[in-house]
Amino acid sequence: ECKDIDNAMRLFSTITDKSNYIYIQLCLKVNTLLEIFIFKYLLSTGLITNNMAEKVFDLLNEMKIEPNQFTFTVLFNACAAFNNDRIMKIGKKLLTEMPENYLNNNITLTSAFNMLMKFGDVESSERIFGSIKAKDIITYGYVGNGMSEKTLTLFEQIDIELDDVTYIIVFNACAQLCNNQAMKIGTKLLAKMPENYRNDNIISTSAIDMLMKFGDVKRAEQSF
Repeated sequence: ECKDIDNAMRLFSTITDKSNYIYIQLCLKVNTLLEIFIFKYLLSTGLITNNMAEKVFDLLNEMKIEPNQFTFTVLFNACAAFNNDRIMKIGKKLLTEMPENYLNNNITLTSAFNMLMKFGDVESSERIFGSIKAKDIITYGYVGNGMSEKTLTLFEQIDIELDDVTYIIVFNACAQLCNNQAMKIGTKLLAKMPENYRNDNIISTSAIDMLMKFGDVKRAEQSF
């Protein structure tokens, strides 16, 4: 992980082909586990980690390429993480300029919803959330707070592929809800989780956090 921002910026200046990926890799890092499940690779980056969100948007002004859905999603995350006056203006401007066809992407819309909630713009955020036509486990898991029960209910009702994203969403929801239903689902899911997922640092961290919230310190120590 890049801890030295000055060195990172000097390195950035030597790159001639500044693609979306390089900008994001160098400039952005998400703040919570719920965001990390979508952007795991951002763990290796430094600017937001070092509270340097302003530089992210300074670099955004240098971009000579059209932001894609991935870029919009990451930038909405950055705006949500550091919502000062300047960033609030940037975030809302990005949202108004976003191509209409991107409004069909659940993850992009959900990140915009989360950003607006962090801004305190409840009316706009509710309008965005209402426009998400197919609210799935990813949507509710991404929103996080207040949606944990809905996440677990959907998880039990639908046949969903168990991958790294699903494990993190469900473990986080169980940790937040922390009732009998959550404990039953979380411990059962963990018991059946394949060994290769236990080697994933982010999955194991979310599972340990869940077990600690359950008060099951012994199992947390034994499982990993």
